[in-house]
Amino acid sequence: MSIFHSMNTTSSALTSQRLRMDVISSNMANVDTTRGKLVNGEWEPYRRKTVTFQSKNNSFSGFLNRAVNSKGSQNYGNGVKVTRINEDHETPFKSVYDPRHPDANEDGYVQLPNVDPLREMVDLISATRSYEANVTVLNATKGMLMKSLEIGK
Repeated sequence: MSIFHSMNTTSSALTSQRLRMDVISSNMANVDTTRGKLVNGEWEPYRRKTVTFQSKNNSFSGFLNRAVNSKGSQNYGNGVKVTRINEDHETPFKSVYDPRHPDANEDGYVQLPNVDPLREMVDLISATRSYEANVTVLNATKGMLMKSLEIGK
């Protein structure tokens, strides 16, 4: 394990959480977008997007095999990565009665995105707290490395 291993792991978490915050911001910005994607000649409202994380270059079986074969040495992860950005197809669109809206159907209902601002704010707070925790880890690691350099003086 290198001296910078923990910094690399933490920086991957910072990058992933930053992307998560960007996706949440996109969801919030499109909360009223009724023309998100053209599907079969019909406009479909914006769909909420979510981020999927995965351990970088590791799987449970890989950790298990290394733990069994390591003979007591420590095995550490390599950080986190974003595997994909998913569209939420499970949550239905919201229907609102507004016959004056240009995208209203013949009954006067408009389909709005499946974005819930309250849920997005909770996710944003979670991502922000995770980001802040990783910044704290990065600063603590940097402090320890600086102190170790001072010992050599």
